[in-house]
Amino acid sequence: MILKIISAILLIIATNLSAQNFQGKAVYQTKTSFDMDFSGSGIPADRIKMIKERMKNRLENTYILTFNKTASIYKKEEKLDQSGGRGGMRMMMFGGGASGVYFKNIPSKTSTKSTEFSGKKFLIKDSLITYNWKMEQETKMIGKNLCFKATTVIEKPVRQSSFRFGRRNNNEEEKKEEQNPNTMEQILVTAWYTMDIPASNGPDNYWGLPGLILELNDGRTHMLCTKIVINPKEKTVIVAPKKGKVVTQKEYDKIMKDKMKEMRERFRNDRKKSGGERHIRMRG
Repeated sequence: MILKIISAILLIIATNLSAQNFQGKAVYQTKTSFDMDFSGSGIPADRIKMIKERMKNRLENTYILTFNKTASIYKKEEKLDQSGGRGGMRMMMFGGGASGVYFKNIPSKTSTKSTEFSGKKFLIKDSLITYNWKMEQETKMIGKNLCFKATTVIEKPVRQSSFRFGRRNNNEEEKKEEQNPNTMEQILVTAWYTMDIPASNGPDNYWGLPGLILELNDGRTHMLCTKIVINPKEKTVIVAPKKGKVVTQKEYDKIMKDKMKEMRERFRNDRKKSGGERHIRMRG
């Protein structure tokens, strides 16, 4: 009996050590789609092509999720930003998420995001979103992993992104385009997860399934895992970021909203001082 008890204790210790040593790295390719309206803009075809290439650079990105069984860090892979404008071209995008490091702690259901906005660093500390996942019957293979389908419905503020080139003469039309922060939309989220990888985690905000999420679509954005490394030789320390002003997500959203309003006013004033130019609207 004593021998059995000792064996059981040793098995538990070995299992805990194995869980502590377990670590994985998943690479996700993300694409966000928009409908671009060039009608009536008068922009030459070669310049439209250039604009589309710049938009592709902004809307197609690579993220790396480093995870163990209890926590993760999600970070965008840096690349050369070629979206800046020249020759009087002004580009303005409303909305958008946090950049930097996104840390998730699964047992405590908390998160910490590091981001920089308007030259200031912030730490967004909040609770993880709890998703009401519905397990579906469909399965498919992603790489060598058998994946199961799950869906949920989320509610987000309606966001509209615009690219403007110079002044627009109709201020009333501009005001109509400004987002009403109280307008919400429901979005169907489809996830494909694998129980081959025992981590209740996934890209961006997503988690809560009995295995790692390898593919996800949440309306405008598609995320696909293209590479997985389990127990890499060089381990990463998975800890929450620490630098920046601590705020909640709600507080950060208000800071962003106020700053974007200030930026819109400044752009309007600048356009009044300059000559009218063409504009492009992007809806999403």
